[in-house]
Amino acid sequence: MEWRQSLQKFLPFAAPEPQTQLVNRSRMMTYDEPLVWVTLILMLFGMVMVYSASIALPDSPKYANYKNTHFLIRQGLFVLLSVMAAAFAFRVRIETWQKVAPYLFVATLILLVMVLIPFIGKGVNGAKRWISLKVINLQPSELMKLFMVLYAADYTVRKQQYMHKLTKGFLPMLAAVGLVGLLLLLEPDLGAFGVIVCIAMGILFLGGINGVWFGGIAATLVGIFTMVILLSPWRRERIFAYLSPFDDDHALGKAYQLTHSLIAFGRGELFGVGLGASVEKLHYLPEAHTDFLLAVIGEELGFVGVLTVILLFYFLVKRAFEIGRQAIALDQTFAGLTAKGIGLWIGVQTFINMGVNLGLLPTKGLTLPLMSYGGSGVMINCVGLAILLRIDYENRVMMRGGRT
Repeated sequence: MEWRQSLQKFLPFAAPEPQTQLVNRSRMMTYDEPLVWVTLILMLFGMVMVYSASIALPDSPKYANYKNTHFLIRQGLFVLLSVMAAAFAFRVRIETWQKVAPYLFVATLILLVMVLIPFIGKGVNGAKRWISLKVINLQPSELMKLFMVLYAADYTVRKQQYMHKLTKGFLPMLAAVGLVGLLLLLEPDLGAFGVIVCIAMGILFLGGINGVWFGGIAATLVGIFTMVILLSPWRRERIFAYLSPFDDDHALGKAYQLTHSLIAFGRGELFGVGLGASVEKLHYLPEAHTDFLLAVIGEELGFVGVLTVILLFYFLVKRAFEIGRQAIALDQTFAGLTAKGIGLWIGVQTFINMGVNLGLLPTKGLTLPLMSYGGSGVMINCVGLAILLRIDYENRVMMRGGRT
C-alpha cells in the first residue's frame, strides 16, 4: 500500500478527489493502475529509443550544431509537460468536456487555417503543418484528432434521434469532416486526414447510424481517397514504389525509407543486434527518431522488442473499449463513445505507423503514439489517455454509488 500512496503523490492524476469519501472506504482502486503504468512505460521506452535513433544525427550537416543529447533532452521536456497537461485534463469532469467539445473543434479549425497563412505556418520537408511557439512547434492536426473524438461523441449524443436520417443525422457531420479534410490536404497531411475520418466514422457507427448510409458513405470516402491518390503524381509514385520497393527505380527513390526500414527489421531477427547498435540509424534511414522509430526498435531489439510494443498498444486499445463499454452500461453515452473513440484513434494511428514500417502499407508520415519524437503528438496522446482515465474514474465512483 505504501508504494501505491507514493505513486499517488507523484502522479496528480492518480490521486483520489476529496469529495468522493466513499472511495476511501472501498478496496477498489480509484484509477486504472495498469493503464497508467503501460502509458508511462511506452513514453519512457520511447525516450530511450529516440535517444538511440538520434544520437548520430549531429554527424550530418543538417544537425551539425546539435548535441548528441538534443532530441533526448527535448523529448524529456515534452514528456514532463505532457504529464502536467494530463494531470490537469484528468481533473476536468467529463460533463465539462462535453460542453466545450464544439468550441474546441471550432478553435482547432481556426488553427488549421492559420497554419496555411504565410509567416505563421512553419514548413518542414515541403509540408506546412506547424505553428511555432518558440519552445514547441504546435501541430493543429494532432489537436484535431482528440477534439474530433470529443466533437463526434457529442454530436452523436445530441443527434441520437436523427441517426437514421441522412440530412439531419449524417450530412452535417460529413460537412465538418470534409472541411477538416480540405484544410489538411492543403498542408498536405493525408495521413492525419485518414486517422480523423476513421475516428469520425467509427464513432458514428458505434453511435447507431443507419447501416445503409454508413456503407454508402464509407464507399464514397474510399473513392475520394483513391481519386486523391490517382490525381497526385507523387502519391501515385509512392503507391507503385510500395508495391515493388526493391526495384532499381524505387530503392533509391520513393521507396528509399521503406527499403531501409525492411533492412533494419531483417538485421534485427529474433533478439536484435543490441540497444544502440543499429546501423540503419547512421544516416541510412531518414526520420528514424520520428516516423520510423519502430524500425530502429526492430533492428536493435528484434522481433521480441517489436512484439512487446505491439502488446502494450493492444492493451491500451482493449482497455479503452472496455472502459467505453462500461460507461455506456452506466448510461453515460458521451463518455462511452469518447473512450471508444480514443481507442480507435490510438489503434488506427498505431496500425498505420507499424504498417508503414513493416511494408504492409504505403509510406505515410504518421508518428508512433507516445513514443516517437515530437511535442504536440506526445502531449495530445497523454491528454487523451488522461480523459480515458477520468472516464474510468467516474465509472468506478458511480458503481460504488458515489458522485463525481
